[in-house]
Amino acid sequence: MSLGNLHQRTYVALVHHPVYDKKHKVVATSVTNLDIHDIARACRTYGLSGYYLVHPVGAQRELTRRIVAHWKTSEGMAQNEDRSAALRLVQVSASIEEVIREIQDSHRLPPIVVATSARARPPMLQPHEVLKGADASERPLLLLFGTGWGLTDEWIEKADSLMGPIRGPTDYNHLAVRTAVGIILDRLFGEPRYNCGEHRL
Repeated sequence: MSLGNLHQRTYVALVHHPVYDKKHKVVATSVTNLDIHDIARACRTYGLSGYYLVHPVGAQRELTRRIVAHWKTSEGMAQNEDRSAALRLVQVSASIEEVIREIQDSHRLPPIVVATSARARPPMLQPHEVLKGADASERPLLLLFGTGWGLTDEWIEKADSLMGPIRGPTDYNHLAVRTAVGIILDRLFGEPRYNCGEHRL
C-alpha cells in the first residue's frame, strides 16, 4: 500500500474538553502557551496539514486566536519567521465534532480518527499499525491528544482506533502532551536515516 503524501493529509487535535482530571471527573483544561507553540512547531516539522486546539469556552478560544494572530503579523514574522510558519497551521475549534466536519469538508472524505492515551487498554495499536487500513491511502488522518488526564472513554470508543501509550525503559509514564505529540509524529513520519533502522512506513 502506498501512503504517498499522508503527512499532508494528517491533522493533530489537542483536546481540552472532554478530558479527565486526576479524580476521573470530566473537565475542560486551560490552554497553555507552550502547547500552542511547541505542538505547532512539531506539526510544521513533519509537514502536517493542520493543528487544531479544541476548547468549548469562547474566552479560551479567543485567547488562543490572539496569541496566534500576533505571529501572523509583520511584527511577529520579523521577530521569528520560523515560528510564524508553524503558527499558521493552528486552528481553533469548539469541539471534536467540529474538527471532524471541517476536515471532511476540506477533503470530501471523513478522517480516520485515531485516539491516543497514556493508559493501556485493549485493543491498542502501535503507530505503524495505525496506518495499515486500506483507506489510509486516500482519507485524511486525525490524531486526538487529550490534555489533563486524557481523553474520555467516550471519545476513545468513538475513534476508529486507539494508539497505545509511549513506553520507555522505566515504569514512569507522565510525558507532557507536547512531548508525546513529537514522539508519535516522528514514529509515523520521521525519515528512516534518523530512525535507527527500517522506516516503519
